[in-house]
Amino acid sequence: MENKADKDTLIEALLLERDELYQELSKLRQSSGGSLGHYETIIKDKDNKIMRLGSTVNQLDNKIKDLGDKVLNFEDKIKQLTDQLAWYRRKFWKSSSEKFIPQDPAQRKLDFDGLDILPQEEELVKEAAKEIITYERKKPERAKKQPVRLPLPAHLRREEQIIEPEGIDENWTRIGEEVTEILEHKPGELYVRRIIRPKYAMKKEFQLLQEASGAEPQAKVIKVAQLPLLPLPRSNAGPSLLAELWMGKYYYHLPFHRQIGIFKLVGISLPASTVNDWFAGSSDLLRALYYRLREIVLQSDYIQVDESTVPVINDEKKRAVKAYLWVVRSVIDKLLFFHYDKGSRAQRVVIELLKDFQGAVQTDGYDAYSIYENKKGVLLLGCWAHARRKYSEALKEDKSGAEYGLEQIGLIYGVEAMADDQNLSYEQRAELRGRLAYPILCAFEKWIVAYMPKVLPRGRMYKALTYTYALFQRLTRYHLDGRYRIDNNLIENDIRPLAVGRKGYLFCGNHDAAENAAVMYSLLGCCKAAGVNPREWLTDVLTRIPEYNQDYSKDLAELLPHNWEASKNHQKIPTESGIS
Repeated sequence: MENKADKDTLIEALLLERDELYQELSKLRQSSGGSLGHYETIIKDKDNKIMRLGSTVNQLDNKIKDLGDKVLNFEDKIKQLTDQLAWYRRKFWKSSSEKFIPQDPAQRKLDFDGLDILPQEEELVKEAAKEIITYERKKPERAKKQPVRLPLPAHLRREEQIIEPEGIDENWTRIGEEVTEILEHKPGELYVRRIIRPKYAMKKEFQLLQEASGAEPQAKVIKVAQLPLLPLPRSNAGPSLLAELWMGKYYYHLPFHRQIGIFKLVGISLPASTVNDWFAGSSDLLRALYYRLREIVLQSDYIQVDESTVPVINDEKKRAVKAYLWVVRSVIDKLLFFHYDKGSRAQRVVIELLKDFQGAVQTDGYDAYSIYENKKGVLLLGCWAHARRKYSEALKEDKSGAEYGLEQIGLIYGVEAMADDQNLSYEQRAELRGRLAYPILCAFEKWIVAYMPKVLPRGRMYKALTYTYALFQRLTRYHLDGRYRIDNNLIENDIRPLAVGRKGYLFCGNHDAAENAAVMYSLLGCCKAAGVNPREWLTDVLTRIPEYNQDYSKDLAELLPHNWEASKNHQKIPTESGIS
């Protein structure tokens, strides 16, 4: 455009110069009588020059027109892309009516309007039922090998436990005993618990006296006490030894082969197949307790959910593949369980797992949980720890923006620290969040929208902003109830033993082993959450649970760590008479 203006100015100057020359020529003609050939030549040259410049100007005009058409095409393309981007933003983030959270925190409430049941859930149940029935029909029968029990070493210390039969008096005489040896464990010592059950036979004199008196003779002339229930009846492994093995692997992260090596140093040779059989038997023994735990956790109205990897051997691929364990934690009850579904991380797993749950579900940003935005009776909460991590990763790329984001998140964490320091009740904590944290959240969301065009596309800061904005509704709902946590850190801590353990034992041998690991991690995780000594708890539960499995009138929940600890403490409380 500037070149065109310069050309127009030049042409105007030449035309003005030509007019002046014509005027001068006219004056000279009048004074000289027509001898002006030299001036006429100059004028012709000027005219030719003007014509050439006019042609150049026309060429420039054509080029400018072509550029103008291209600019219009670019503008149309930019508008098209801008509209497309706006559509994707509305689809990815939220509808325009939900662009910002309400200014007044009182306007937000628990939204339980939605679908009674998700179509995916109904379809999943049908497919699962069909698969289970098909599997049970085609399941091959496994031939069980009869294990050979080796005698326990004679050098081990023996503790004797004598159990006398009932109804023994002077009319009975001892004729022998039955001895069952069980390998037990104390920290730092292996010993043998000898269960001695004396056998008694009725004296002949008493039998003759009964016959003489006409009394009905007794059917049994030999009496022996009944053997107490053992965790694994066809095994010589006692509860304390089993507890020590499971503690070693799932609490101290020692693989079984290392523990077997440790036992070998003290003269105890335990075949690996025997230990694996003990583990499978103990897992089956505790499985009913595990399912009771799951039932209690899913009956609560506030849970946290996460998933983590565990390597599992794939027989077809002949190598370890990445599988997943899901973790569900009842925050208020301090209970949790691990769930394994053939290693899958698919959305169908969490749909089946939480199909009957009603309440608040707190998760990270994994897209599988997004379906619960539309589930009736379910409120989806986010995790600020995951969002904060994104801004920490963006510090080197955009220091000022990332620091501002971290500062705002630090402020809302500061509100939580205040509530903790003041030991506020749930209602008081919710009021404090609405008064202090909520305005910060409102401003933070608007800053994200305003700052988005300034960041590098697809960069770390861009990812931090899009992650936070896409989940902002979930991230801010924690203010609705003082019980809700600001993040998922509790369940992140529950997963740590799994992360440490897989570095020790490296992988699970198959799907069954991974399911058994889920049982053990669940129960030991509850011990940790309840502050219970896992060795004492596991030893006692392995001793008592056979009774519960035989008597269905007893509630297995009594054996869960928190109830077990409360019962133990209650027994220690002395009564007014001084008898505990």
